[in-house]
Amino acid sequence: MSGSSSSECARIVRVLNGYYGHIPWWPGDTDEVLIGAVLTQQTRWENVVRALALLKERSLCSVAALYEAEPREIESAIRSTGFYKVKTRRLKALATFVVQEYGGIGSMAECPTELLRERLLRVSGIGEETADSILCFGFHRASFVIDAYTHRICGCAGILEEKSRLKVLFEEVLPPDPDAYRQTHAHIVEYAKEYCGKKRCERCILMNSSE
Repeated sequence: MSGSSSSECARIVRVLNGYYGHIPWWPGDTDEVLIGAVLTQQTRWENVVRALALLKERSLCSVAALYEAEPREIESAIRSTGFYKVKTRRLKALATFVVQEYGGIGSMAECPTELLRERLLRVSGIGEETADSILCFGFHRASFVIDAYTHRICGCAGILEEKSRLKVLFEEVLPPDPDAYRQTHAHIVEYAKEYCGKKRCERCILMNSSE
């Protein structure tokens, strides 16, 4: 792992923190974050918001409720997110894992981070990005989320590392504070939407900054 990659990650963190400062991000409770982490797979956040609103309206926005619910009830509420049958199976698998392994969110929160991450990755449909989102935003753990936005921005910055290596890089340069992890991820996502998604490469402050 090169020193230049590490310094570039640190620069991205500094520049984006200076650009955005503190921003609100994913304020829902732990149940909502777990559910949202699955729903946001391969869709826009706006679609997830609509689905979460329907789940709340139908008293289904909790792991315990999803565990008891019939699949068709969940499918009806989350259609806006796409792949709703697949996501229903994944939500049921996650809810079953939480309830049967821990008895609920409360006991799950007592599990050490690395062990909980390892166990989450065994749940059908839970990959590294989803597991780290659950840990970072749902349980406020220092587990950095690497998504497509992060990989793209790092690639433009010349950090040509695999996603698993990028996670280690960011965790090395960030302070051991879960809020710093959450804020940096939020900054990267917002920046990617503002610049990368609109192909404003010539105005990219990361690529054109001398900092």
